Amino acid sequence: MTNPSPTLRRASAVGLALAACLGTTVTASAAASTTSKSGASLDRYYDQRLGWGSCVKGPDDTMGRDLDKAGVRCADVTVPLDYADPRGRTITVAISRLKATDTRHRVGSILLNNGGPGGSALESPPEFHAWMKKAGPRYDIVGFDPRFVGRSTPLDCGWPVGTNLFSAGLGRAGFERQVALQKDLAAKCRTTNASVLPHVSTRNTARDMDVIRGVLGEKKISYFGYSYGTYLGTVYTQMFPGRTDRMVLDGAIDPRRFGPRLLQQAVGENEKALADWATWAAARDDTYGLGRTGAQVLATIDRVIKTAARGPLTVGTAPETFQLDDTQVPFILLAGVDSDTDTSRASLAEQVSVLNKAAAGQPTRLSPVFAATLRLAMTGEQSHHGSVQSAIICGDKAAPRDPEVYWRDIERSRATYPRFGALANNIGPCAFWDKPREEPTRVKHDAEVLIVSATGDPRTPHKGAVALHGLLPSSKLITLKGANRHAVYGLYGNACVDNKVNQYLATGKLPADDQTCSK
Repeated sequence: MTNPSPTLRRASAVGLALAACLGTTVTASAAASTTSKSGASLDRYYDQRLGWGSCVKGPDDTMGRDLDKAGVRCADVTVPLDYADPRGRTITVAISRLKATDTRHRVGSILLNNGGPGGSALESPPEFHAWMKKAGPRYDIVGFDPRFVGRSTPLDCGWPVGTNLFSAGLGRAGFERQVALQKDLAAKCRTTNASVLPHVSTRNTARDMDVIRGVLGEKKISYFGYSYGTYLGTVYTQMFPGRTDRMVLDGAIDPRRFGPRLLQQAVGENEKALADWATWAAARDDTYGLGRTGAQVLATIDRVIKTAARGPLTVGTAPETFQLDDTQVPFILLAGVDSDTDTSRASLAEQVSVLNKAAAGQPTRLSPVFAATLRLAMTGEQSHHGSVQSAIICGDKAAPRDPEVYWRDIERSRATYPRFGALANNIGPCAFWDKPREEPTRVKHDAEVLIVSATGDPRTPHKGAVALHGLLPSSKLITLKGANRHAVYGLYGNACVDNKVNQYLATGKLPADDQTCSK
């Protein structure tokens, strides 16, 4: 999932995508002004002056050097840890900005979020500038790392893994191991970060976004969000109605469904995406040796999982080897079906081929991409990624606390969803998390936004985009038909989608009607 290419890093970030108020909170109704202030107690945050400078943080900071070369400048925005106590502890949010060069036709600032949750967008302005074509020079393009992500007062619970997205396996023993693991992950976060966990939430990130808007001197701010970023954007429109200009939500989430069990909504789409990939792999059996029909390829996968259940599969060569059991193999499949491009499908086929050889007891070698995926899933190398992703999700909505609720759902799902049912319904750390401080955001205000969605999106299903479109009557929906793809604009290479989005960003006018593009 970690890749040296910034574009692929973003693709993987958006690909993994997943209570009573205890005190007075600052809401949109407390706003005194739409320019720089949001209530007297927050004036010092909205009125702060930023120290724009180099993005380089050290001698090995290649991202910072690349941003500097592209003309991007960086700064830290100070925000309160707890908006109910604005005079208390503060944290910083790292932002980057590529300023508009067509100043005569400047639109304003556009804020970027790459999903996750827990994805960084600090490095994104140069790429977005290129994707936006003629509209790019008219915007100040602003990337930011949400609170506790990346360079924004980062949170790391010291996990031994970089994700909690594992399967329950084929039997009760695997599920019990998952209960123990997920409980331990939650305990590690509580032990290391108890003082900040109550303040890790989408609503507080939305409040940070409004401080950024104010600091940039914008009455309204434009926004582009992928995946989880669509939920964050939706929350912002509800907490700060009237403060958005042009907003694009790509890979949109039904805000009523966002929470710890979001993958339940996409389990069918993931099974279909895997079946479509199996048909692709079957046509290339001479290369991958997984079967000559889609059914045979899926049977190979099932056999690999059953073998892993009897004893872990050993993959790789010294000094870097990994052992995968039936709770871990499905994660590899999940990570590999977020796009139906030949490049993505070939990568997954190579990985499944390695697993198939390991199941037969044969030695295997790992590609750099596969090795990076395994390091993410099975080592603490990306502990900070999994830590903050879970902290955000668990901080937004409570999860069932009884393990038997999950086990019953797992058992019911096995026949219909044999590869992903036990993953999508598995228990997670949110089952052991403290109750969120605020109720989830409800959509009560209309907003003019452009929604983008692929019909076969295996992360945030198309039905979620349709639902969000219904909740926001003034929105318009661009549907990409026939694609098993999560996150489209700029990443998938579909000229129809890209051109329609750029037309909106250039003119500020939504299409007269919903639009359809083909793969």
